[in-house]
Amino acid sequence: MKSPADALADLGRRLEKTWSQVVTGAVWAPEIALGSSGLTGRRLADAWEDIHPLRSEWMGWAATAGEGVEVVWRDATLYGSGQPLPATLRVADVDTAARLLQDGWPDRLDEARTRAARLAADFPGHADPAGMLRATRELPAVDFDLVVRAARWFADPHPAGLTARQVPVEGMGTKWLDRRASVVRRLAGLESLDLEPGRPSRVHLTYLDPDHLDSGGRRHDVATVGDVHTVAYRPSVVLISENRDTAQQFPRVAGGIAIEGDGNGPGAVPQLPWVRACPDVVYWGDMDVKGLEILAAFRGTGLRARSMFMDLTSYRRWERFGVDHDHDGARLGPRPVREVDLEPGERELYEALCSPDWTGHRRIEQERIPLADAAAVLRLGRA
Repeated sequence: MKSPADALADLGRRLEKTWSQVVTGAVWAPEIALGSSGLTGRRLADAWEDIHPLRSEWMGWAATAGEGVEVVWRDATLYGSGQPLPATLRVADVDTAARLLQDGWPDRLDEARTRAARLAADFPGHADPAGMLRATRELPAVDFDLVVRAARWFADPHPAGLTARQVPVEGMGTKWLDRRASVVRRLAGLESLDLEPGRPSRVHLTYLDPDHLDSGGRRHDVATVGDVHTVAYRPSVVLISENRDTAQQFPRVAGGIAIEGDGNGPGAVPQLPWVRACPDVVYWGDMDVKGLEILAAFRGTGLRARSMFMDLTSYRRWERFGVDHDHDGARLGPRPVREVDLEPGERELYEALCSPDWTGHRRIEQERIPLADAAAVLRLGRA
């Protein structure tokens, strides 16, 4: 049989699951079974020492629960004597549930009703008003207002061929729309916002081939995604470096091109045809959780990059260069292990660095490793 605390936990789960539907018109389910229906005969007698104080707790709780709350009792028989047991908790409506639960729920429901009214006024007949309430529940009031106004602009007739930067919605920045595009599109009821691309994506690269450089060829170049662009030579090895300085200063390697990564993910690099055509693509990043997740993200684009100095053996070799704080001075700590595409040695390092039991440094920065050692490994075709 459930205790009042157990029943309130069930009530909290129900409210969390259904609040948006109820606020937008669904019927509230008022009853929660308390688990006493199977307590009869011998089972009741065997459990009576636990049931008796729990029943008393329910009596005290019911007396103070307030309006809109009812505990329904059922008659059970123990040794020929009637023993009422709590059978069902009835909570009249979501506001009563919020009052019982507290934890911010009364204010949350008030805010949800205000937002539901706004959505209904601006988007009457929307296919999923409850889903839109959930999608915007964590947004501050200013961002919620901006989502509604942006979605209204996209839903109404408007000029075609604009970039995100050109959308004339007051208070909206390009980066804001990048983050909120999905919820704006859903609220507007559109398959796509049909925006033109903004600035073309560009990739900075450094030529490493000695013959090319000695013949007077340029050392640095820029590739623009979608533009007609031919690199100076077809590379036999492409090194994607998480650190910009490392890519720019990398030693000479026959047939090599070094690419500057942005330290956050694959970016535009996998879109370059000559990178995809290269027989040997190498990713070299920091030996930390983020670096290994970026490596996996490159592989997630279909680019089968191998890593350099990103396994536990390499970590042990360069451990003396390890650090325990990020660039802002915050201490690096454990992280949840994600399902990422890593080779065995890489995964061994990844899981170790994620673990709360790890006693070593959480990061070895790529730029601390001597470039001569890196170039030697790259020339040999192994990491």
